[in-house]
Amino acid sequence: MDAVRTLEGEVRELIRRSGLDPARNETEVRRLVHDAVADYDERSLLGGMPVLTDVDAASRAVWDTVAGYGPLQQYFDDPSVEEIWVNEPSRVFVARNGVAELTTTLLAHDQVRDLVERMLKSSGRRVDLSSPFVDAVLPDGSRLHVVIPDITRAHWYVNVRKFVVKADSMDDLVRLGTLTRQAAHFLEAAVASGLNVLVAGGTQAGKTTLLNCLASAVPARERIVTCEEVFELRIPHRDVASMQCRQPSLEGTGEIPLRRLVKEALRMRPSRIVVGEVRQAESLDLLIALNSGLPGMCTIHANSAREAVTKMCTLPLLAGENVSARFVVPTVAASIDLVVHAALERDGRRTVGEIAAVPGRVEGDVVEIADLFVRRGAGGELVRADGFPPHADRFERAGYDLSALLAQGVT
Repeated sequence: MDAVRTLEGEVRELIRRSGLDPARNETEVRRLVHDAVADYDERSLLGGMPVLTDVDAASRAVWDTVAGYGPLQQYFDDPSVEEIWVNEPSRVFVARNGVAELTTTLLAHDQVRDLVERMLKSSGRRVDLSSPFVDAVLPDGSRLHVVIPDITRAHWYVNVRKFVVKADSMDDLVRLGTLTRQAAHFLEAAVASGLNVLVAGGTQAGKTTLLNCLASAVPARERIVTCEEVFELRIPHRDVASMQCRQPSLEGTGEIPLRRLVKEALRMRPSRIVVGEVRQAESLDLLIALNSGLPGMCTIHANSAREAVTKMCTLPLLAGENVSARFVVPTVAASIDLVVHAALERDGRRTVGEIAAVPGRVEGDVVEIADLFVRRGAGGELVRADGFPPHADRFERAGYDLSALLAQGVT
């Protein structure tokens, strides 16, 4: 270990003198590390220096430290790891296939701070006493969230949600067992027909992945504008404009909230608007956009399809005292067409638990919903229920036979 620490210091000095950037000059830095390790190994054999017990392991450790994320790099390189989080330097957790586990990795207090600074370097964002929270995207697409004292009790809390591509299309979700082929074909047809879709579920339920797969069903000629807290969606279309929020400056100015992005998106000639997640007043601006005839999709945290609709009726009230339920409730009923609820099972599987339609009717300030597909019992298959989606004419104009899409397995 002493030999590796000595090597790390030598390599850092060589990188500083050479003016290389590990993020931009990966090949040159790798060569520099290889040569430095070989040179150190040769010198150590002459005595007076700690000997390297494993040259290859030393090379990996030095590279991870100077160009990667140190002891955490092994989890970034492991494709089975979906998320990494640090509760304190001696408690580093990872999630594999939806299941959390405590690792044997031990960090020093200064290491945690150094790792966070390195992660934030490419994003241009910061975390300090004036801004104790930060969201950022790492160069590999992973999402970083950090909270520091005195918001936390004593330690820095670090969460890294890795961008693990397990599904790019509805066919991939069928292959993974997330939903049935019939339900996937229906959702593809609904998106292509221009229905507005609300993806609901809890944390880690796979909402963003599901939203990304739904967006892949948008017709290729359409222009998609996305609005997110941080970039997570990766839509494989030729005409995609993506925007993310911005933190305030040290002076407290320059903040760009999600609500502003939704408003700006309407000026960018969108054929379709996709909002990563609605949490607050931006839900009002999204509803107004959808109600004006612009198709769109978004995600929301909710325990069921019914609760997702109820939440969409509540969040817009945060926009101001002049916004009333008398306006919001019928607007939700007219704007949202489908709700897809995703869930994380105890064994780590991510499934679609129900698909519900919003016919557009309101009874006593309650928006009616109709079950299209439901999952019967624990571990049961997603089966066709007896409800029908709105806007059958849109399916017909898009070239789909709605009756054929819903004909199988009516219960």
